[in-house]
This record gives sequence, C-alpha cells and structure tokens, in this order.
Amino acid sequence: MKLLDIEVRNNVLASMMRILEEDRAQILEANQKDLEAFNRDDQALYDRLVADEAKIDTMIKSVEEVWQQEDPVNKTKEERSLDNGLKIINKTAPFGTIMIIYESRPDVTIEAAVLAFKANNKILLKGGKEAKHSNKALVNCWHKALLENGLEKDWIQFLEMNREETQAFLREPDQDLDLIVPRGGERLIQFVKEHAKCAVLVSGRGNNFAYLAEDVDIDKTLPVLINAKTDKISACNALDKILIDQRNPNFKETVTKIGEALREKGVSLSADETCAQILNDAQPISSESIWYEEFLAMKAVIAAVDHQAQATEWINKYSGGHSVSIFTENQDKAKEFMDEIDAAAVYHNASTRFTDGGAMGVGAELAISTDKLHHRGPLGLAQLVTNKYYVFGDGQIRV
Repeated sequence: MKLLDIEVRNNVLASMMRILEEDRAQILEANQKDLEAFNRDDQALYDRLVADEAKIDTMIKSVEEVWQQEDPVNKTKEERSLDNGLKIINKTAPFGTIMIIYESRPDVTIEAAVLAFKANNKILLKGGKEAKHSNKALVNCWHKALLENGLEKDWIQFLEMNREETQAFLREPDQDLDLIVPRGGERLIQFVKEHAKCAVLVSGRGNNFAYLAEDVDIDKTLPVLINAKTDKISACNALDKILIDQRNPNFKETVTKIGEALREKGVSLSADETCAQILNDAQPISSESIWYEEFLAMKAVIAAVDHQAQATEWINKYSGGHSVSIFTENQDKAKEFMDEIDAAAVYHNASTRFTDGGAMGVGAELAISTDKLHHRGPLGLAQLVTNKYYVFGDGQIRV
C-alpha cells in the first residue's frame, strides 16, 4: 500500500471539515428520509440513527480532533543493535484495508473512517440499510475531499450489500482485506466472526455491572448510578446490572433508595428474590438468560450478593467484558476487585459512561474493543496501526 505523506492526509481532513459544513443541508435531508422510513418501536436504534445539527457539529469536531493529532504511522517503537552488526528498528505501520460493518449510526461513517484514513488505511464502509441515505450523503463528502486533494475515491468505499452478499464478501473478498471491525449488537458480531477469513477486532456489547460494597456511601453513589444507567441508554457503556452486598448494615434502605431513584427516571426494574421483597413493583428474575443481556433500554437488574468474591465471580461470568464499577470507601478492596475483574475498563466510584475515547483522553475512537489482541478499550488513532520490523545489515548470514 502506498504511504501517503501526512500533509496530504491532513489536507483531506481539512477539506472534509469544510465540506461537511457546506453540505449540511444535504446531510440533514438525507437523514430525514431514513428517519421517516424507520419504525420508532426501537427507541435506542432510532436515537443512533439521528444525524441532526448537533450530530453534524460533532462529526466536524471529530475530524478536527484527528486532524490535530500526530501521525501514528512510521513511529519508532524500539531500536536495538545486535552483536552481529544488525540494526533492528520496530516501527508502526498501517494495517492496509479496514472494513467497518455497523448498524444505524451514520456518524460512524465519519468518525470511524477519519481515524482509519489518518492512519493511512483504506476503508470499506458497510452501514446498515436503515441509514443508507445518510451514509451515501456522508461518503459523498469523503469522495469530494479525496478528489480535491488528488486522491482516488477508493481510499474510502461504501459497500451496498444485503446479508447474503455481505456473507459472500466476508468469505471471499474481491479485494485485499486486512481487518474487520463490526460495530453493533451481538448478532452482528457473531455473524462477522462466523464468516470472516481475516482478523476481526470485536467491539463488544456492554452488559455493564456495578458492585456496591458493604461500606458504600449511597448518597455519593446514587447520582453516579443514575448517570450510568440513564444518561444515554443506547451507549455500550451504559449500566445494566447493580449488585448490592447484603452485609451492608443499611441494605434494605440502600435497595429502596436505588429502586426509587431509578423508577423516578422511568427505569423498569427486575430483581432477584431478596431485592424483589423490598422492591414490590420489580419484576422477579425468571431466567438466567437476563444476566447475559445488554438492555440498551430504560431497564436494570438489581440483585443481592453475599460478598465481594461472589460479585466478582458473577460479573466475570455474565458481563460483556466492557465496563465494571465498584463503589466502596475501602481502597484495598477496590484494588482487589479491579485487579480480578476481566473487563476493558474497571472503575472505582465512577460512572461506566466514561468508557469512551474522548472522555478517556484518547480522542476520537473507532470502537471500544473487548478483545485482548491487539488492543482492549477505546480504539483510537494510535491503536489503528500494526508494526513492522526494519532490519539493516551489511552482508550478515545466519549460521
């Protein structure tokens, strides 16, 4: 793959900021077509589909943030000289071609592509049919920016394929394909993993947990739980399950306060047998399957645990490995919990909603990876590269 000069890549991004502003009306018009055709029964998916004035502002800001960041390509990671005279330099390098498969959110067309392009990758965009008009309008902006700077449009391609065509492409792509990033629900991720023949970087589901230890400060914790659950229900970092330690001397009062606060915000509750006796209007848990669910809705589960070890065991069994928070005033217990939880982000006395590239200081993100290779957590510009060894010699042979 041709390595573009960083000035050229940045010039494309500068053009893109201007073109998004100039084409604002066309983008809004295209998005309105998608919204009118969408069934609003799925409120979380509808929210993701919206590309209003504020969303376009966010897209422009995302491009600007990436434009301001350093070039992640060709950076020296390590360097050494061997006794045999060989000089070895390990540098960052582009993946090559990255395919991004996503549902509903047209802003991914900008925010994911800008990261991949700045890291000198070609991008294949496969958006959901529910956002086809919005995505086409945004890809058209990309093509204008590329052509304006003397580049071919195939640096950023939009793929219009149905499920069967996508399956066939994943199995036998008609062009080089080095990495696939699926962004969406569990079914989409499993579909891609089942059929893809190249590396897949999983942007996992949420199903995030909070554990309230026996010494929890409920007055400090309650606003954090409300934020984690209700601030943005369509986000993968939203809270789904709340585990409360029964050794809390104010256990009943704690459960009651949490239940009342969530209900006031319109959250429907499911509860285990212990908590259901306190929360009379909570739906009893009837199946273990609920523990595996990512709700993406105004819904939460409240349950009691006997001790921290049980909370850790449950979370590691049922969670999506995305974000988990412990609420305690004991630093040692917090550290033990955070060390033992298997998740991309673990929190002490803070909202899971911070698992986000911008909120964590990474900048714009492609996804939140729950994989352990090659990166876990917010996948920003610096993580959209692989590496390459440059070995310099003067006639050396291995004997």
